Amino acid sequence: MEAPPVDTRSLRLATPATHRPFRTAAVLGAGTMGAQIAAHLANIGLDVHLLDIADSDGKDPDAIVKQQFKQTQKTKPDPFFTDEVADRITLGNFDDHFERLADVDWIIEAVVERLDIKQQVMARVEATARPDAVISTNTSGIPIHEITEGRTEDFKRRFLGTHFFNPPRYLKLLELIPTPDTAPDVLERVAQFGRLHLGKGIVVAKDVPYFVGNRIGTYAMFRAMRYFTDGDYTIEEIDALTGPLVGHPKSATFRTADVVGLDVLRDVAKNLYEKLPEDESRDAFDIPDLLDALLDDGRKGAKTRAGFYKKVDGEIRSVNPETLNYESPEAKDLPALNDVKKAGGLQERLRALFEAEGRAGDFFRETTLDLLAYSARRIPEITDSPADVDRAIRWGFAWELGPFQIWDTLGFEAVREAMAAHDLALPGWVDTMASAGNTTFYRTREGAQQVYVPTAGGYIADAPPADQIDLPAIKTETTNVLWENADAALLDLGDGVALYEFRSKSNSLGSEVMGGLHEVLDKVENDPDLRGLVIGNEGKNFSVGANLGEVAMGAAQGEFDQIERFLKRFQDVVQRIRYAEKPVVVAVHQRVLGGGCEMAMACPNPVASAETYMGLVELGVGLIPAGTGSTLLATRAAAQSPNGNPSEIQPWLRKYFEQIAMAEVAESARQAQQMHYLSDNARIVMDDNRRLYVAKEEVLRLSNEGYLPPPVSTRVKVLGRPALAAMKVGAQQYLQGGYISAYDAYLAEELAYVLAGGNLSHPQEVHEEYLLELEREVFMRLLGEEKTQQRIMHILEHNKPLRN
Repeated sequence: MEAPPVDTRSLRLATPATHRPFRTAAVLGAGTMGAQIAAHLANIGLDVHLLDIADSDGKDPDAIVKQQFKQTQKTKPDPFFTDEVADRITLGNFDDHFERLADVDWIIEAVVERLDIKQQVMARVEATARPDAVISTNTSGIPIHEITEGRTEDFKRRFLGTHFFNPPRYLKLLELIPTPDTAPDVLERVAQFGRLHLGKGIVVAKDVPYFVGNRIGTYAMFRAMRYFTDGDYTIEEIDALTGPLVGHPKSATFRTADVVGLDVLRDVAKNLYEKLPEDESRDAFDIPDLLDALLDDGRKGAKTRAGFYKKVDGEIRSVNPETLNYESPEAKDLPALNDVKKAGGLQERLRALFEAEGRAGDFFRETTLDLLAYSARRIPEITDSPADVDRAIRWGFAWELGPFQIWDTLGFEAVREAMAAHDLALPGWVDTMASAGNTTFYRTREGAQQVYVPTAGGYIADAPPADQIDLPAIKTETTNVLWENADAALLDLGDGVALYEFRSKSNSLGSEVMGGLHEVLDKVENDPDLRGLVIGNEGKNFSVGANLGEVAMGAAQGEFDQIERFLKRFQDVVQRIRYAEKPVVVAVHQRVLGGGCEMAMACPNPVASAETYMGLVELGVGLIPAGTGSTLLATRAAAQSPNGNPSEIQPWLRKYFEQIAMAEVAESARQAQQMHYLSDNARIVMDDNRRLYVAKEEVLRLSNEGYLPPPVSTRVKVLGRPALAAMKVGAQQYLQGGYISAYDAYLAEELAYVLAGGNLSHPQEVHEEYLLELEREVFMRLLGEEKTQQRIMHILEHNKPLRN
């Protein structure tokens, strides 16, 4: 029996604080998924119990769960925001600690994929859990409703599927699968908690094998693989055609398979083939002989360091399907790729590839048309809305566009005609849609996005939730653009709040961006209708730092006076962010490096996406942080001292010195707080789509309270020569240990000069302007060094640091 229709839009748009959040949880099963789900629950502050079977052979019954948890702590990428998060997880076993389930709000089952075992576990859960506890399963291959067979009606009403994608911290998708018995308020509670607190994108799927994401994503992967196993394309050619060129991750097809695990991939395909007898395209899930051969030889992918790829003598080689030996990559026979790459952005590249002649165009047309037709045929079997298919693929497989967005990009009728030419069957609802004169799956009406849903007989609203800012919609109204130049714009977010958005390449901070920000701050402070400013954007990264291209060009032309003036302006603008008369909130996400990091450090009330990677990495290009970063850390070192004693300040100076000297980058917003790149009062947002909304609300809150900027740091305790000598010794120890080069050591000593407050004979108090002058002095001195200029040019040309 199918679950009743669910208004998935209402779940996505649910307003905050309508349901109680979970505070405690138990995860049953400490394997790869179970342990990482537990880690992510702990990341957001839950107390978590992680249980697995008892070790009957050893002296320690918890040996199994301890070993699995230890492995999780070594996993890369790190499932934990900080090392301390792991302390929120209490380990145990099913024999001795099952009664702990009586004290938790949410129980997630993640044991082995066997129906009989899951049913046995659920019987024990029902006998132990609180009557108001929510229970869910993380299965992807077993029908959800079968797991609750034999359970009471009360148990069934608070049970559902919660399918996390691996790794749970990093992949946004959370599929929720209600049964016909699941209570609507239980589904709503989990959906709201998943979105607001876990940072997940919610897709409500039907109880069919592998739900939405894996059904479509696995199909696409296996179809592409066949062009290698059954065709004449090489592994490298297919990965080139299914990677960033078409908006997919760098791991593309075969690297993704290796990372997922060839054993896991085979199990998924086997289950899909067996459980989908009525799927007209089930042959796509028939396991290729090559996959069996690799697994028979113990090659499981990344976990065994051999799969479709293997690193041999420092070279990445791919498997020969005949000999199973690994061979160096051959030259790609894809001459059309150069023209496609030059076409422009993603949509332009997709259109160019769709029209391209030769092997590249043939592969893209055949695989894409097949996938789009298959996706259309799966509606309404797996979900009712094309938008949910797109979201599942974007959030679960990290594609930039989902299948129906790709279809719209290529042209509705052009794709239909090409499908007909390739004898690809389409469901009747697509013809019905076309006969009504509809030629896109998505459309905009009165500034709001809509999506065509066949079960609704037409278009329905598909706008972002109320606690998200629809920036593309804002940009469509010219009246919302308050100011702009070539690299930035000031946009009206409403309610007296403006957004300063970078638009430069990689959101780098060049003269247009920083000069524009100076002008915009004047406007905000002098406009009585503006209450404050948000600095943020929706780019891939907040900012990779200063525009090194401008710096390199100026240095090459000997325009050092002009560079120094720009540096002074840069510092002044960052200082204005800190001391502005109205609230300025810097809202960061993803990579926040160099000058971008300095902006966030200066901001008294920043907002950060949980997945924010911050650092002062200037030494990698032969410079020091000179956009107030070195000054701020010297100031913070002094502020950490309760009594102003040098012995209290020195350990903090050493910590900050080592962070910058080793170009350490925080691996989460929480870690950025520990490193003092973000203030302790920073608002951390789990769902990045809510970041600008939260930043706007922060501006309004500060304004409503009666905002006053922080006082200027006029008395900063610096330690002078004693601290400088200690940091120089540290640099030499790193040099002697082989961790840094001689030039790195020189740069570190120059950094130490600023952090110590220069060559002062003894500790004393200085004005922050004194430290800012030291920053500029050292920066300009280093910029004149040949090795620094070599480093700058190398990173501009190769996008990799040079250690000279």
